[in-house]
Amino acid sequence: MTYLDLIKVSYRSLIANKRRSALTMIGIVIGIAAVITIIALGNGVRNKMISEFKTSSSGEQKTEISFFNAEQNSMQGFTQADLANIKQAFSREISNADFKLETENVATSGIQMGNAVVSGSVSLLTSPLPSDMMKAGKNFTNSQLKLGQRVILVSEGYAKKVYKHKQNALGTVVIIGDKSYQIQGLFKPQGYYKYGASFMLPKQAYLQGRKADRGSTLQLTIRNGQDANKVSERVVKYLKKNGQLRKEGVYQYYNEGVILKSISKTMNMITYFVSAIAGISLFIAGIGVMNMMYISVSERTQEIGIRLAVGATQTNIMWQFLMEAIMLTVGGGLIGFALGWGLSTLISVFLPYGIHAVVTVTDFLLAFSVSTIVGVIFGILPASQASKRNLIDILR
Repeated sequence: MTYLDLIKVSYRSLIANKRRSALTMIGIVIGIAAVITIIALGNGVRNKMISEFKTSSSGEQKTEISFFNAEQNSMQGFTQADLANIKQAFSREISNADFKLETENVATSGIQMGNAVVSGSVSLLTSPLPSDMMKAGKNFTNSQLKLGQRVILVSEGYAKKVYKHKQNALGTVVIIGDKSYQIQGLFKPQGYYKYGASFMLPKQAYLQGRKADRGSTLQLTIRNGQDANKVSERVVKYLKKNGQLRKEGVYQYYNEGVILKSISKTMNMITYFVSAIAGISLFIAGIGVMNMMYISVSERTQEIGIRLAVGATQTNIMWQFLMEAIMLTVGGGLIGFALGWGLSTLISVFLPYGIHAVVTVTDFLLAFSVSTIVGVIFGILPASQASKRNLIDILR
């Protein structure tokens, strides 16, 4: 019997008892899915840490300082004078200081909408909004985004608030800064980042003719050999004393490295805990596989006798039942891997700091190898028992 024939026969045997095979795999699926979910999120945290501390080819590192008003809303609190003063005062530690262009969920005040002046958040887009977010009107088109047409999408909540009936907002004008935009669609915000804003604008339209003389976030380029965290903290102290708009808000530097390290440590602890639980789950699932295989051996005594009578060897019998056990656990492992991948991706949508789940080839190999090992360990005894059945005893 070739290996292909062996796989076909084993597959048919499992399909003959679909419900029992599916129930047997559940433990494997849960165990593998739990481990892959935590590992993928842990990989995302580590990748974020690496990106935060990544330096340029010259060894320089970038950090960011934000400005918030008394209500803890981001506002344009840095001026060109602040940039010039910082460059002069920290010329040995900093090679450059500039405004960071915020494009996602940027707090903005003084927005004129209908007869009202409102505050809200704005996101600048380079691609159309997901179609499921649209509630009325038309979405952006690629040509509108590319050409920078002055159109805007408004959240349905703001449309109801200002116009009472949201449909009345369509076709009216919104003024942001010194530019006017025509409302062509209404949407429902989603999440906390780009798609959580109140207004969506084409990035090209928003930036046309705009000169950045103010900003809400200051990006510093720290020279090679300098302690980026200490330099950034010193700049914050300097701004608190000399910042042009220091009386209107506060300057804050978030050491994301410390936060991410804490998250990473927590993720490692959770990984160990979940892995221990998954190990118990896999052990119980392995016992279930063994139990099913013993039942299968007892139910298929006649089949074993017939195969022995027509020339099958004990090795053939053992490999058939062992292959069934492996196919059960590997199938459960692959389903668990896919489930863990999907679940980790969903969870990462709600995580802060832009952390994204990362699944690697190593994770796939881990799921495949662990499920295979479980199949071999817990399938070998039933398979051995099946191969040792005596043809004469079976015929009796």
